[in-house]
Amino acid sequence: MTKKQAQDKAAILVEALPWIQRFAGTVMVVKYGGNAMISEELRRAFAEDMVFLHHVGIKPVVVHGGGPQINVMLSKLGIESEFKGGLRVTTPEAMDVVRMVLTGQVGRELVGLINTHGPYAVGLSGEDGALLQARKTQPELGQVGEVVGVNPGSILDLLDAGRIPVISTIAPEIGDPSSVLNVNADTAAAALAVALQASRLVILTDVEGLYRNWPDKDSLISALSASELRELLPSLASGMIPKMAACLEAVDGGVQSASVVDGRSPHSMLLEIFTAAGNGTQIFSDQVEQPEEQG
Repeated sequence: MTKKQAQDKAAILVEALPWIQRFAGTVMVVKYGGNAMISEELRRAFAEDMVFLHHVGIKPVVVHGGGPQINVMLSKLGIESEFKGGLRVTTPEAMDVVRMVLTGQVGRELVGLINTHGPYAVGLSGEDGALLQARKTQPELGQVGEVVGVNPGSILDLLDAGRIPVISTIAPEIGDPSSVLNVNADTAAAALAVALQASRLVILTDVEGLYRNWPDKDSLISALSASELRELLPSLASGMIPKMAACLEAVDGGVQSASVVDGRSPHSMLLEIFTAAGNGTQIFSDQVEQPEEQG
């Protein structure tokens, strides 16, 4: 390494200092998915990011889905996937596969990647300690639900013990704990962020951020208020609506800010949190002024 390269690295660390000071000691909820989940390079980079957050005093809580992995397993088992309105119709047979893949495969892999750096991560699902409670959304979707309650005690215990919780988004049905529902990971992450009074909700996605006029790449929005997002929401592309609605729910619920971040490049999380440039779209409360810097 040349002296110039070393100086550049030092400058980056100094730039990160105000953000480290700002977020140290706070909870940060991160929804993990998209390309960051299916690329080996990006999986490892994400695990490194979580360990970095942990070591600068931030308390990361990871929430994950696993749509691509579920599709692969359903196909292997000869179980057809049907979607209505962008949501997977989840029969009891398919729910068994969802449960197995999310908790037994995706969650375990991520826990393992984080724990190559030390004994940090602990995997659990929305069933554990009645962490999440859900109710069915539409009867025609089968075992699909929305989160209507969070019992954060088990997460707080893990955070107090210096662990990184990794949460699979399945949840027992209210009124019938023996029935398990498949819940959207974006909305589950938002509900957890509110319950934990997180400083940030960060949702990894497969685009650069929110565009005011998609597909015009020049219309990328770096930051907007909750009221501005509320106006835009009905006009957004269907794939972005659950993510942006989750950000809005989090900010309305008291989370300081929420972001959608491009997960297709390594360490995008750190760029968003610890640099002035940012790396996505940030949503902030109507009660605060628009940030002058993204971070």
